[in-house]
Amino acid sequence: MSLRIWIPNVKGEMFSMEDKTLTCKDCGKEFVFTEGEQAFYKEKGFENEPQRCADCRRAKKQQNNRGFQR
Repeated sequence: MSLRIWIPNVKGEMFSMEDKTLTCKDCGKEFVFTEGEQAFYKEKGFENEPQRCADCRRAKKQQNNRGFQR
């Protein structure tokens, strides 16, 4: 049984999202952008979908954090 998330659009009408399968721009693997993640992105005002899978996002974050350690 899956949980259906309903989100209001700009007109206040409710609509439902479905999980999306995306492809990571770094490793090329497919990953799922879940309804819950989509709702979180919308709530935060993010307009772009994630481009990297969780593993590549984590690796990129670690790589960026190493540049700030001195």
